Amino acid sequence: MRYTELGKTGLKISNLSFGASSLGSVFHETKEQESIRAVETAIEGGINFIDVSPYYGYYKAETVLGKALKRIPRDKYFLSTKVGRYGKDGVNSWDYSAKRATESVYESMERLNVDFIDLINVHDIEFQSLMPGGLQKVVDETLPALVELKKKGVVGYIGITDLQLENLKWVVEHSEGMVESILNFCHYCLNDDKLVDFLDYFESKGVGIINASPLSMGLLSSRGAPAWHPAPKPLAEACAKAARYCEAKGYPIEKLAIQYSVSNPRIAGTLFSSANPENVKHNLAWANEEPDWQLVNEVQEIIGNQKRVSWCNT
Repeated sequence: MRYTELGKTGLKISNLSFGASSLGSVFHETKEQESIRAVETAIEGGINFIDVSPYYGYYKAETVLGKALKRIPRDKYFLSTKVGRYGKDGVNSWDYSAKRATESVYESMERLNVDFIDLINVHDIEFQSLMPGGLQKVVDETLPALVELKKKGVVGYIGITDLQLENLKWVVEHSEGMVESILNFCHYCLNDDKLVDFLDYFESKGVGIINASPLSMGLLSSRGAPAWHPAPKPLAEACAKAARYCEAKGYPIEKLAIQYSVSNPRIAGTLFSSANPENVKHNLAWANEEPDWQLVNEVQEIIGNQKRVSWCNT
């Protein structure tokens, strides 16, 4: 396991890190005790960074993770959660106000059974970009509220998350050093490496970089993307063809995808999510091996011109 400092925060996080969205039964129904064991397996395997959100499973993921964290010494992990995106009874909601952000942090700490959050993120800022005030509200209201919590010692560091790299860059540019890390997903994986175009910028600002979804939300898996996936059909078909090619080589595309996504030393950590302890073990083993770079090249050639197709606005 490689441990890399997250920007200038001083947090040295594992290059393979644990995303707790699966604990909220986001993808399929999960068993609580198995989920808890998955978290313990991750920590036992050397993972020291856990990311969650009140949005995942409409508070379920934080609640289940909180039960797992009761059994794990606090110095074994860094904890990240989020504000801004929520939901209840299957209905999504967004609130990036200072008041709600502050309340949300304390609510999350109660569910998580902790009295300190190492990294607090403003979640999926693109949704605020579509509401009154736009991204400027994140700069003028959400982030300053989190800065106040940092001054009080409630949170350690402040970050932002989004699929749209352009949004992340805009907020960093306009927030005068308040943003200490960014979390971006599906843009550093076998079928899309757009994040590379932004590494120099974020590094120049001292901002730490976290990657997520090395399987591109299921595109890079043997079972394929779920029906709701926004990828255009040609991209989905190209990834499915690549998966079959890897299977014929006896090298699961999931293994290659994990290895590729954790291989870049400029990215502090890559988040994967699973509520299955055996899957966690597989990912840990894979991440500790060098990828077959020849196969990486072959897979990217199969995906071909689809590799940089953006599906984030579809």
